Amino acid sequence: MRGRTARVMDALLDGVDCADDSVPGRHGAIPVRRYLPGGPPVATLVWLHGGAFSHGGLDQRESHAVGAALVRHGVEVVAVDYRRVPRWNPWRDPRPGRLPGVRFPVPLDDVVDAFGAVSRERGPVLLGGASAGACLAAAAALRMHAEENALPAGLVLAYGTFHAALPPVSAELRGRLRGRHGLAQFRPDTVRRMNHNYAGSAEAMALPFAFPGGHRLPPLPPTLMVDADRDVLRASGEAFAGELAASGTVVTHHVVPEAPHGFLDRPHRPHFATGIAFIGDWIVSKGEGGGGGGPARRVA
Repeated sequence: MRGRTARVMDALLDGVDCADDSVPGRHGAIPVRRYLPGGPPVATLVWLHGGAFSHGGLDQRESHAVGAALVRHGVEVVAVDYRRVPRWNPWRDPRPGRLPGVRFPVPLDDVVDAFGAVSRERGPVLLGGASAGACLAAAAALRMHAEENALPAGLVLAYGTFHAALPPVSAELRGRLRGRHGLAQFRPDTVRRMNHNYAGSAEAMALPFAFPGGHRLPPLPPTLMVDADRDVLRASGEAFAGELAASGTVVTHHVVPEAPHGFLDRPHRPHFATGIAFIGDWIVSKGEGGGGGGPARRVA
């Protein structure tokens, strides 16, 4: 008998038009998966899965289920399989010096290149991602601004990690992580090792295009942030939402009640539907001229 997650995925994908493709990039072809609505799309979203910069792909539910769910809101989704850095040990510090292999800025280059290719096809396009993908989306928008390239029409950032070091955890958030909810959380040392593994060196970790949080930001496109209630990385999301708002960016901030980190990778859980509704409704409001939701707010 097929499990509940498989049955939910079957239902999500039933009747969905999706196809694998590729777009050109400076490091070679970048695989993408396109999800097409039945009629004219209300908007096009370039979407980036998470996975600590080192895991995941187009078959990951945080990519595949999200694309299939959002297309039902009339959104055309182009999921991007950016190059990932080598896997890492969360209990051991990386060796000193510049780490070999694919590191920053290669995954970011792929995101910028893929977004540019889709924009040339479709015109105004939104950019978004989850967890590490949210960091890449925000950093790509920041780099596009610095390079005076066309910016996304909006940003969708789900439970992202945006800072090289985990910001202080508020008393309110600490209270949400007590007991069993404190298990399997990211620890500050784990975040530091993950980010060092991505950046490739301590020097690169300090760059705003690697981790935009904690730096002075220009006004960026209207931004939707969807954080998880019981997730220590919400400390980074809340801090970054404040930094964006201080820059003049219009920010809409939701917190999905009771949700753990990575809830968009769990389509069989109710948090997935809540998060997709926040994202789909916000994108539709932009497509209808709603401007992305108005002033910053939080729904807990």
